[in-house]
Amino acid sequence: MKSYSSLEEELFHFSTNRGIGNIQTDFSTEVYDFVKKHNSNIDFNFSYPKYQNELLVFESKVLVYLENHHLLNNQEDCNNFFREANLMLCLGGMFICFVETYKNRKTRIFQKYNSPWSGVVYTWDTLRYRVMPKIPFTEKIFNKVTGGKGKLMSGVEALGRLYAAGFELIEEKEIGGYLYFAARKIQKPMKVTNATYWPVVKLKRIGITGKEFNVYKLRTMYPYSEFLQDMVYQKNKLTDGGKFKDDFRVSRFGKLLRKIWLDEVPMIWNLLRGDIKLVGVRPLSKQYFNLYHAELKQKRTQYKPGLIPPYFADMPSTLEEIMESEMRYLNAYSISPISTDFKYFFKIFKNILFKGARSR
Repeated sequence: MKSYSSLEEELFHFSTNRGIGNIQTDFSTEVYDFVKKHNSNIDFNFSYPKYQNELLVFESKVLVYLENHHLLNNQEDCNNFFREANLMLCLGGMFICFVETYKNRKTRIFQKYNSPWSGVVYTWDTLRYRVMPKIPFTEKIFNKVTGGKGKLMSGVEALGRLYAAGFELIEEKEIGGYLYFAARKIQKPMKVTNATYWPVVKLKRIGITGKEFNVYKLRTMYPYSEFLQDMVYQKNKLTDGGKFKDDFRVSRFGKLLRKIWLDEVPMIWNLLRGDIKLVGVRPLSKQYFNLYHAELKQKRTQYKPGLIPPYFADMPSTLEEIMESEMRYLNAYSISPISTDFKYFFKIFKNILFKGARSR
């Protein structure tokens, strides 16, 4: 087995003998530099390379996925693709892959075709590669015709799938019409990683007694966004109103739904089922719930959460002010439940109608 004295020689050998030169970026200097950058601090043993399922593997420390048939869009089961990559790496191992996103495809089509044909081609392409693979009935037709290859996804979805498979993002970069990820293995793949594409989504929230239950909402985020919640918080923290700052997981249409509160209409089903009451603290995800101090967490789990939160009664800005607002409400509710909810309901109604209080 031939040995190589440097990463440069090894990557050159791989690119010329394993087909990396066939990708659209032609294994450009920018791609090469991206790969090299994220391998430079790893102590390699260059005695020999290992090829597993056409993957270049450096002593279980680095996987480089750069051939066309390794493009994430061409994986019939992308989650399984990531899980297999995870199992091939040791803890802390690096994983490099690439995907063509919605944005990338749109740019490519509008550069290739002149108007108005670009719009026609883009519409057909969207129906075929974005819509068909996400509807159960048409998905079977799509897979039969294409072998499951060519499916498009957003960058957020690709990243969410990566985190669900046990990886942590180190860097993402647009190169040659593709989005490249450099990620590190931080844990084993999660057991439940499948997400739906339906417009109504089920979200796990903390309810009475601390038990999790499903809240129903209209989709405002890209699929697999739930696996990125901690990452978004660690990176961006919170903005005024207690929302995640610069939350890239929310789609443009989702921002509109949130602004006019339409995203919360399906929660009426939770109200009818008795999961929540009309007025009460907002049901929170486990990650957001854990940002609260112990006393408020204990107090919250004594009562059902609500559809209309006390937030709109006094419009707090920071997380600390939100916690103070909720504590005031819960203390009052513990003494006089019915009168407290009536008082808060009418104050919230007044703020929305006359003071322009809106969801953020």
